[in-house]
Amino acid sequence: MSDHQNGTADSVTAAWQALTAWLAEHAPVSHASLLPPATEEEVATADAGLKRRLGFGLPVELAALWRLCGGVRHQVIAADEEGEVGSGAFLPGGVIFSPVEALGLRLSADGGSDSWDGARVVPWLTRDEAGPLHGHYAGDEGVGQWNLVDEPVSKPEYPSATAYLEAVHRTLTEGPANLMGSDVPGLVWGCLIWDDPENPGMDEAFEHWTPVH
Repeated sequence: MSDHQNGTADSVTAAWQALTAWLAEHAPVSHASLLPPATEEEVATADAGLKRRLGFGLPVELAALWRLCGGVRHQVIAADEEGEVGSGAFLPGGVIFSPVEALGLRLSADGGSDSWDGARVVPWLTRDEAGPLHGHYAGDEGVGQWNLVDEPVSKPEYPSATAYLEAVHRTLTEGPANLMGSDVPGLVWGCLIWDDPENPGMDEAFEHWTPVH
């Protein structure tokens, strides 16, 4: 396998930089949603907490990503009167967790049993911000979905976070638009937002949403 398939700090950094360069040019409000890098203390604390409680550390790629971006903060969009557009939700999997948010989900607050069936993964993305119950994880075996209501952890859908980010960038620059599923990329008020044109999740904002392809 190549480094991109295996996933390394260098490969995920290159994939992230390519994606965020696209955002800076085409979706500046989404780009403005990126938080500064997590501190080394935040990354080290997350790594130590996982090792102490679950016996494994942070996936290499996730640690590298947090050293580039510590999460997102949605920007205020005056035109979005209904509050339908989250500027930081520029990935098809939703928003990126900060280290604190991710570990708050992965480690039980009372130190009790692990509800993730012992999977060596860390929650990375969610489209369910109000009270995250599902999303995408990152792990040494790749990227897949987690769901705390039904099946805790699915089989990996991508061999690495690098592969996931490269697929996002390829969807944006080359297509096809549905490369990553029924939700396709589009632009609205300077934001990259993924939606299903056949069954849109947005109401008012969808009228202003333009597919990338």
